[in-house]
Amino acid sequence: MVCVPRQNITSDERLGDLLDKCIRNHPDNDAIVYVDRELRLSWKEWGVEVDRVAKGLMAMGVEKGMKVAVWATNVPDWITLMFATAKIGAILLTINTNYQSKELDYVLKQSDMDVLFLIDGVRDTDYVQTVYDLVPELLTQPRENFHSETYPHLKKVIFLGPVKHRGMYSMSEVKSLAVMVPEKDYEKRKNSVDVHDVTMMQYTSGTTGFPKGVMLTHFNIANDGYWLGANMNYGPTDRLCINVPLFHCFGCVLGVMACINHGVTMCFCEVFDPIKVMTTIEEEKCTSVYGVPTMFINILNHKLFSKFDFSSLRTGIMAGSPCPISAMQEVVDKMNMKEITIVYGLTEASPGMTQTRYDEPSLEKKCSSVGKKLPGVDTVILDPETYEPCPDGVIGEFCCKGFNVMKGYYKMPEETAKVIDQNGYLHSGDLGYRDADGYFYVTGRIKDMIIRGGENIYPKEVEDFLYSCPAIKDVQVVGVPSQKYGEQPGAFVVKHPGYEDTTEQDIIDFCRNKIAWYKTPKYVAFVDDFPMNAAGKILKYELREMAHKLWPDA
Repeated sequence: MVCVPRQNITSDERLGDLLDKCIRNHPDNDAIVYVDRELRLSWKEWGVEVDRVAKGLMAMGVEKGMKVAVWATNVPDWITLMFATAKIGAILLTINTNYQSKELDYVLKQSDMDVLFLIDGVRDTDYVQTVYDLVPELLTQPRENFHSETYPHLKKVIFLGPVKHRGMYSMSEVKSLAVMVPEKDYEKRKNSVDVHDVTMMQYTSGTTGFPKGVMLTHFNIANDGYWLGANMNYGPTDRLCINVPLFHCFGCVLGVMACINHGVTMCFCEVFDPIKVMTTIEEEKCTSVYGVPTMFINILNHKLFSKFDFSSLRTGIMAGSPCPISAMQEVVDKMNMKEITIVYGLTEASPGMTQTRYDEPSLEKKCSSVGKKLPGVDTVILDPETYEPCPDGVIGEFCCKGFNVMKGYYKMPEETAKVIDQNGYLHSGDLGYRDADGYFYVTGRIKDMIIRGGENIYPKEVEDFLYSCPAIKDVQVVGVPSQKYGEQPGAFVVKHPGYEDTTEQDIIDFCRNKIAWYKTPKYVAFVDDFPMNAAGKILKYELREMAHKLWPDA
């Protein structure tokens, strides 16, 4: 099978159009599979579910442009909501499953969220109780006339599960309301949706600080998904194991949108677990699987790895953080993924900017580069000072212009202007270079972003939170190199007088259940002051060097 790329670089197909095309072309093929719960839906069957939920949302008062948030792991309703909201012109707001109350409070306020779907929780975080703590009116007001003083935009909360919770609707109730919407009204709503309308909003620390709502359009993610899939030679006989989170572009664009564009079966794992991933690959004869390097390393090093059959695999994506060449070689040799690809990008770029191809002639290029620019995306290396293009081999900033560039940050025009310049180029904040053959290489980051196993951690956000600890007078957070995760957050702390007895563990405990676990400093060191230059600027690179010496075995 060879994928024949379409003639035009971009398409004006909306997400609903792409789903309807899959239903027409492959009605009886598997669309969605969950091995662990024996759930299997054809394209035709899933299409019925999407339409039912879409009509139910309309009956509940969801209008075009409203934000419908989902705070959940990769449950079946997640992807159904993605396309149901797209069909009626609503905006799917994806919420990181690791968020705690402080972060949810921020998103509720900043996003003007209208509807919230949620599951019971993840690990030791109780989502339902967290929402009740933030929105106590749910326990005292009739749900049909609900009003929150703190979050005036919030109109409905819907629980994704069989248990009934006070003040919350259920997904079965949403579906039951579908009969209230005439087909002609549904068709009229669908036809009113424009390909350049925002269909998804994802919160990211991005390149410049506190979480911002990245507005992505149908045009952005549909076209990016197409080319990402084409570069893996995807077709309707392929089956992708999706174990990366859907709230990231990795799951919902590199995964779902690549599949929808090419009719690929989606085999989901609700959360990453090596056994579930390997079982899904073997039982469903998956031809593709994704992951950050840490995920692949965990699979390769699992004690039961040799018991599973990986012969059906051929391709996939490794992304999220730099991959050790030795690990990539093992994936190729031991998991049969000779056509694996690497994608580089960021949420603001929908997310793909560059990608290696399935038929890459050079293993060295496949392992060490991040590939060539996607068709239709003008990926360039610009001088950070002059914004002029750098010659091949010269390090500058990764930038791009094209169909994939976000519409902007929600209600943050100044922040948007900082990353999209007057020429329309999106600035990534990452450093790299292009070689004479057109391959791109990442060498570092202009900003101090920490990438832990594919999760972006912006030090300032963690520092701002840590300043609320009474014991902390000053703090600087840096990335500590980690063999397993790429980086771990480490905090250098100056104590307030009177808190001399505060321990490293006290600082770590202060963060527990207040900020996402992956943002909590793994390491803490107490210092009297920070290294500074003559202008009084803290020299973070010296702190990183200190961290490497303090924690060499991270």
